[in-house]
Amino acid sequence: MADRYRLSFTTGGLFVPEAASVAAVYLATRDWAIARAQTRQDNLLQVRTAAAATRVSKEITARLEHLDHVELQALSDLNIHDRASLLWVAACRRYAFIREFATEVLRENHLHLRKRLTFNDYEGFYSSKALWHEELDQLAVSTQHKLRQNLFRMLREANLLSESAMILPASLSPALTTILARQGRRDLLGFPASEKDIQRWLQ
Repeated sequence: MADRYRLSFTTGGLFVPEAASVAAVYLATRDWAIARAQTRQDNLLQVRTAAAATRVSKEITARLEHLDHVELQALSDLNIHDRASLLWVAACRRYAFIREFATEVLRENHLHLRKRLTFNDYEGFYSSKALWHEELDQLAVSTQHKLRQNLFRMLREANLLSESAMILPASLSPALTTILARQGRRDLLGFPASEKDIQRWLQ
């Protein structure tokens, strides 16, 4: 069997405003445990309960840990559009399930001029992966729906999907593509973009 998927993205979307605040705390302390604790202590996430603060801070830091120092610093400098795109990359790095959906479904639909992304696209992908990942079959139906709901929410927040489920070609600034290109092609394949676009970003 393939390596088990991490499937803890059932809360929130990309956490665009919150992630920048947490990243700033980490950059000041250089310790993720301290950053999580301070985030909860200062209620930087503006959540109502301690349990929610613990859950959300853990989820945000788990994704941010996949960004390097340059990328974390960029979260405070980039515009909100690029910030969302960078947090989409962080989600793809954290969750192989999301990365594979982005490359195998989102980008492939874009390349084949299929302009919409539907729940049927998602269900087909989910079913195909469940053949190799028994953990997908073991999820409650309600959890499956939450995963789908949050994945589509992330796509909208990353400006890759419209409210009417139309795929939006990626629009990344030169500042962001310069940062991402340091890691090669892999992260760029998570966006609805042509091979020509990717080659231009890598230059």
